[in-house]
Amino acid sequence: MAETYATGPFAAPTEQKRLRMLERFRDPDTVAILESLPAAESWRCLEIGAGAGSVTRWLSSRCAHVVAADLDVRRLEPAPNVTVLETDITTHAFEPASFDLIHARAVMCHLPTRDQIVADALDWLTPGGWFVVEDVYTLPVGSSPYPAMNVYAQAAAASAQARGADMQWGTRLPGLMAQDGYVDIQVETKPRMIGLGGLADDLWRLNLVQAGPHLIAKGLFTQEALDECLALIDDPGFVDVRYIGISVWARKPE
Repeated sequence: MAETYATGPFAAPTEQKRLRMLERFRDPDTVAILESLPAAESWRCLEIGAGAGSVTRWLSSRCAHVVAADLDVRRLEPAPNVTVLETDITTHAFEPASFDLIHARAVMCHLPTRDQIVADALDWLTPGGWFVVEDVYTLPVGSSPYPAMNVYAQAAAASAQARGADMQWGTRLPGLMAQDGYVDIQVETKPRMIGLGGLADDLWRLNLVQAGPHLIAKGLFTQEALDECLALIDDPGFVDVRYIGISVWARKPE
C-alpha cells in the first residue's frame, strides 16, 4: 500500500507536537512576510496546508475571511471568520478571483502537482492578489561531512521521490511564477543550521524520530544510521547545514 498522510510519519502520535514546534520555528519569518504586504481588512485568504492553524489564526485576526484547507483538519480550531476545508488541494477547484491572498508553508514541495497549483492559484486570486509560498531546498546528497547524515539524506530523497515529492523544488518557484504571469516576484532565502542547540535541533530530532522508522521499514535506512544521526544532534561539537529555506511571494497583475 502506498504511503499516505494517514499512514506515513505524519500520522505519528507526536505529530501535534511537531506541528507546534514548526510553528514556533517558522512563524516569525512568516509573519514578517505577511506584514510586508498591503493587506486590508476586507481580504479573503486561503491557507494551503493549514496544519495546527497558527497562520490561519493570525490571518483571521486581520482579514475578513480565511479558508483553512488541509488533508487532515483535526488540529484546526474553529473561528467565526474561518472556513475549515478538509480536501486534497491537488484536486480541489476554487472559483476564479476567490482570494486576495493565498499562503502555503512547508507543503508545496510534497504535492505531485505543485507546478499546476502555482498556475491554478493565479486564477484563484483577485487582480492584485498575492501568493506567498514558503518552501525548502534540501541540499544534495553527499553535501554533509557527516556520513550518517548523507545516508539519511539519501533515504529521505528516495522516499520523497517515490511519493511524488521534490525537496529541491523551491528554487524552481520564482521562474515558474514568472512564466505563469505573476509580477513583483520577491525571494528570500535562509540557510537552516542544526547543531547550534535550541528549537532547530529539537525539530530536526523529532523529524528523525518520526521519519526514521518508516524509512527503516522501507529498507532505505538502518537503525544504526538513525541512532548515529540522533547522537550527532546531541553532540556539542556537531554543526551542519541540511537545507535552505526559500520563500517566494508575488502578485497577480491588476
